[in-house]
This record gives sequence, C-alpha cells and structure tokens, in this order.
Amino acid sequence: MRFQYKTKISLTTFLLSGMIAFAACKDNGGDTPVTPVDPPVGKDTTDVNMWLTKGDKSVLLQKQKVSLLFKDTVNVYPTIKVDESQSYQSIDGFGYCLTDGSAMLINALTADAQDALLKELFLPDTAHLGVSYLRVSIGASDLSVAPFTYNDLPAGETDVDMAKFSIEKERKDLLPILKKVVALSPNIKILGSPWSAPSWMKTNNASKGGSLKPEYYAAYAKYFVKYIQAMKAEGITIDAITPQNEPLHGGNNPSMVMQANEQADFVKNHLGPAFKAAGLTTKIIVYDHNADKPEYPAAILGDAAAYPYVDGSAFHLYGGDISALTQVHNAYPEKNIYFTEQWVGGPGNFGNDLKWHVSTLIVGATRNWSRNVLEWNLAADPNYGPHTDGGCTTCLGALTIGSGVIRNVAYYIIGHASKFVRPGSVRIASNITSKLDNVAFKTPDGKKALIVVNSGDTPQSFNIQYNGKLVTTSLANGAVATYIW
Repeated sequence: MRFQYKTKISLTTFLLSGMIAFAACKDNGGDTPVTPVDPPVGKDTTDVNMWLTKGDKSVLLQKQKVSLLFKDTVNVYPTIKVDESQSYQSIDGFGYCLTDGSAMLINALTADAQDALLKELFLPDTAHLGVSYLRVSIGASDLSVAPFTYNDLPAGETDVDMAKFSIEKERKDLLPILKKVVALSPNIKILGSPWSAPSWMKTNNASKGGSLKPEYYAAYAKYFVKYIQAMKAEGITIDAITPQNEPLHGGNNPSMVMQANEQADFVKNHLGPAFKAAGLTTKIIVYDHNADKPEYPAAILGDAAAYPYVDGSAFHLYGGDISALTQVHNAYPEKNIYFTEQWVGGPGNFGNDLKWHVSTLIVGATRNWSRNVLEWNLAADPNYGPHTDGGCTTCLGALTIGSGVIRNVAYYIIGHASKFVRPGSVRIASNITSKLDNVAFKTPDGKKALIVVNSGDTPQSFNIQYNGKLVTTSLANGAVATYIW
C-alpha cells in the first residue's frame, strides 16, 4: 500500500491538496514542465527517488521531496523506456585522478577537516559521494610541484636492475592519503599511469618529451613490477596500469612519446612477461589518450603476441568522438574499455560544463562500453596549482582547496553516478529522446539507476517507463537528475 497515513486529516485539507495536485499535474501542453508536488506526510509516497543538480547551481546534488509513482497513464510527453532485459558492460567505478598535488593539498588540511572531507568523498554510500575509482600518477604528473620518477639518477648513471628504485617521495602526501582512502573504501580500484620513464632511459635524457630507448624496455618493465610491489607493501593494491599517459603528446612536462608499435613491443616482449614472471594480476590497459586515434589501441590488440597480456584500452576526449570507444569494442569485444581523464578548464562555466560532461562522458562513455569515467584532478588551489613548469595552468579541480574547500562542477558530475552506480552495476537498455541524454544501470542490490541530462534549451517534461508503467517528471534545461527505484 503506497499511502498509509498515521494521522487523520480533515476533509477540507484533503480536498485542497487534491485540487493543488490536479492543477500542477494536468497537461499544460508542449514542453512546460510538470511542477512536482510535495507528497503528503507518511511513508511509501514515492516509487522513485530523484537527485537533482541545476545548471544555475540553485540545486546541487540534492534529493527531491517529490512523489514519483509508476502508473498506468497516457500523456503527450516523450518517454525514456528502461529495459533491464538488455544488458551490456559491468561498471568498475567513477572518480578522479588523485595527483600528488591533490594529495598535498588534502594532506595540508587540519586533521578534522581532512577526515571529514575524505569521508565525504570516499565512504561507499548515498550519504556520501562514494568515489569508487582513482587514477594516480606513477611518479610526477604535470600537476606536481616538479617532475620526478622513482629512479632519478645523476647524469651518466644507469640502474637496469632497479636497485635504487624508491617510492620514498610519496611518503609525505600521496601514500598517507591513499592509505586513509583505502581504509574508508577497501574495494576502491586504483589505476597507475606514468607521465614519463626516468630520464636516463629516454632518448633526450629529459623529463619532457623523448622516447624510451629500446635497450631499456626490460628495465622499464622491472620499474613497473617494483612499483606495484612497493605499493602493495604499503597496503595499496594497484588494480591496473597504463604503460604511458598520453603517449602521442610529448609537449607536457613530464611526458614521453610511445608510438603504437613501440607500446606493442614493450607490452608483448617485456611488460606482460615481467608481470607474469612476478605473479602479478595487475591489468595492463593500453593507449590512455584521445578518441581521435582508435587505430592506436587497435594496432596493439591486433598484435597476436600482445593481445593476451592486454585487458583493454583507455581513452581521453581532448580530440575525437566518444563513439570511437564503441569502434574499438566492436573490433575486440573481449577487451574492456575505460575512460580515464577529462579536465575542466578554469574558471569554467558551471552550467555548460555540467551539461557537456554528463552528456558526453557519464552518459556517452558508458553508452559506448566504458567501465568507468574519471574526471581529471581531484583538487587544486585557487591559482590552479600546483603544477610543473610547462604543466597545466588552468586545470580546475573537482575541489578548490584554499582557506576552505569549494566543490566545483566535476564534484557533481561524478557524484551523480558514483553515489548510486556502485561497482558491479550493469548498464541496461534505455532510449534517448527529445534531447534527454540518459543511461540506465541495474545495481548490485537490484535497483535501477537512470541518469538524465536535459541537453535542450527549454524545460522538458517526460516519462520514465519501466515494466509497462510510467512515471512523469521534468527537468529544467541543463539540469541533471539521477532517478533510483
């Protein structure tokens, strides 16, 4: 029974509430939204819970007090049909790139503020953001104070046996934060990506640009093994690695160019065998760059000797179209697809960034087979720091940490998925209609989660159809909602 009142109400009150509901819910024509009416006091007054963010920031990932009931009804509104009989890929998680710069800022907070923030971000329930996937840099990223690797040597020296390998530089900030994250969310997945090999392994002996010398392929494979083992000794499980962040971009600091044929050689003849010999189960995910070059991961997956070592391909979207992910999936359906980085350029436009990132990534990447979606840096200071000389100078963090903590658009972009679409969820079928970009999931506890963004320029009323019945709801233009039932 949906309506069960614990107190009696007067006939006048009952009739008045019914008149208000009727006036609000009748067909107003066109795209005029239905104004949700707060349900009467009592339990079980809704079939569907709705969490909303508006582009004007007037509502930020807030649960709505509306009664959304599945009914046998007919109206003129477009309908999103959710069909759990059709299922697609499993989901590993949603989250951010935890740069060591982000870790430095979080670690500088007072103990109480840091504890509260980490719980808010990582506790795996809908009372918190529930971040379930992190990407960390193996050594420095361009959002570090300065370039470094775990085996930096004086000019002219080499260390092919990795005797001087050390993650000591991470003990100050990254490791303390990661350990606290793992304590809060023991099943969180962590992906490691290097921005560069140690300079002594490279053709230009520099942190920026250059390529890995073939004579150091075996040494670099050993570097990855040492890294995974060292992190494990600290209680941090590295679920997966990519051999190189943005291997076709040598202009960042740090950076390293690695062509597809070079990565295939490295994976099949050195990295894969080294992992196997060390008994490591850490996944190898190739490419980790823009969707405009799907031929890069295809070339590696098309190499019969490399193929067995590769779990899948990772993408960014600073170039190309998100549909390229499906192109690679269709060619190699047994291999997984990941989306591992997208920045928000500061100072940003909250409404436009919210709409584009949810539509293109949270919806678009997962509808194109991605098992995760990661926004770029978790935290930056008010001046977009720290960053290396030559690194990103306008990367807006999900958090701005200065005298306090400001939650920026990427916080809400990820939150609309991470709170509700827990690891092990499965994408299920839903149709896109009337600029209502959406994606649906069945969660491990059997609930359905539908994320919808109104990408149009006007408010839109619409239906959600499930098992032959409809719920009628509405979204302002640019608004995002997650519906749970």
